[in-house]
Amino acid sequence: MSAGWAVVTVLDPHSLLSAFGPVGVGVVLFAETGLLIGFFLPGDSLLFTAGVLSAAAGSSLHLPLGWVLIAAALGGCLGAQVGYLIGRRVGPALFDKSNRSRLRQGRDRAEIYLARYGYRRAIVLARFVPVVRTVLNPLAGVLHVPARVFTLWQILGGLLWSVGVVLAGYWLGSHIRNVDRYLLPIIALIVVVSLIPLAVQVLRIRRGRRSV
Repeated sequence: MSAGWAVVTVLDPHSLLSAFGPVGVGVVLFAETGLLIGFFLPGDSLLFTAGVLSAAAGSSLHLPLGWVLIAAALGGCLGAQVGYLIGRRVGPALFDKSNRSRLRQGRDRAEIYLARYGYRRAIVLARFVPVVRTVLNPLAGVLHVPARVFTLWQILGGLLWSVGVVLAGYWLGSHIRNVDRYLLPIIALIVVVSLIPLAVQVLRIRRGRRSV
């Protein structure tokens, strides 16, 4: 057992899934969406890879789709709720104590989402943006977003994100033979695509500062 733990690479979805299977999906999503220390975890690529491997019946690592979907939904939704409760309890000090510039930038972007789109849309859209989906949940607690509003829309957004990305990977895995051979370029593509909304938001912020 200790040997298995030793070879796990936290940032490598295939390594995580090889070691922990669907349970790893739930734990990683819980940490990424509920704990600020999980902002670096590979949520999008992990979900997509899990979906691909669920469809690859002949692969050396085949995952049961049903358990992957359950683990992804529970991890994503429970994590967000815990993050919200931490924000309600700890308050602004949660971010003031952080010395990570990336987290503070994520907080600023999350505040922009909340101001621009309102609580409901921001909570759903943030699910699809790395770092922002980590920061927005405790930030919503800090800002005292109504608990019913947050819970309803974080569950909706969490299901759309977690189940949707897994099923997208499953669809691709069902249509490409020997798909596990292409996992590395597929994961790289998913990482790039997931960073596009973040890059667009950064460019908008910089243009806004220049125009002031």
